[in-house]
Amino acid sequence: MTLPLFSTTEDPGPDFAGLIRRLQVPLHPTMGMPSGGAASGGMPGGSAGGAEFRHGTTVVALRFADGIVMAGDRRATEGHAIAHRAMQKVFPADRYSAVAIAGAAGPAVEMVRLFQTQLEHYEKVEGVVLSLEGKANQLSQMVREHLPLAMQGLAVVPLFAGYDVTRGTGRIFTYDVTGGHYEETEHNATGSGGRDARTTIKLGYRADMARDEAVELAIEALYEAADEDSATGGPDLIRGIYPLVATVTAEGFEAVPEDEVAERFASLIERRRSEGRQP
Repeated sequence: MTLPLFSTTEDPGPDFAGLIRRLQVPLHPTMGMPSGGAASGGMPGGSAGGAEFRHGTTVVALRFADGIVMAGDRRATEGHAIAHRAMQKVFPADRYSAVAIAGAAGPAVEMVRLFQTQLEHYEKVEGVVLSLEGKANQLSQMVREHLPLAMQGLAVVPLFAGYDVTRGTGRIFTYDVTGGHYEETEHNATGSGGRDARTTIKLGYRADMARDEAVELAIEALYEAADEDSATGGPDLIRGIYPLVATVTAEGFEAVPEDEVAERFASLIERRRSEGRQP
């Protein structure tokens, strides 16, 4: 395969999305996929052309003393049915950032893959890592380009967070379907169970939480969201499926081990029982 050559006036530079547009490669190849190929709840619309698509929720992010914690449930729904029980909704964007998805699953996963490639492409071309604010802006452009499909019911609303090595702190960014992005100072959640998750975090959050406290609060937020929202999956003790949890600190992105997540859910359920509350 011959590498593409561009004149100085046409060179897309570090913009990988611009590069593939010039090569006339579709940005989101799954957009034309048949029914059942695309994860919801809570996003505008749940179908396109009368066909049901897979949707995924709920995702949360909160800041703690050393960085950020991001977590997401594993359920994908297709209309009123559970389409998948172990969907991945939390991804590393690069070493110092993470992105979580809510909305139409097929386009959302493709957007994450393109975003990951864009950040790697920029670093290779420019020789430096894009700033955290720059990464948030890049993702904003991708969400904006997705707007025509969002208006057809295939909305994708990501949650982006990372460790700002310049400021030495964790930062969280939320988005709307038009590509607008907004920085949150402490925490946020999105998806159909986002309201219940945000309420739980708001009640338990405090500044400069330790890592274990932040992970515990994220897990409790997803548990409460699953208790109120049918599209949000709680811990599946029979199948051994638990929400994905990750941290991003000065040491980089790190997934919380599944056995730790399982243990924390078990402790949460046991604590509810000891308090006389329904688990």
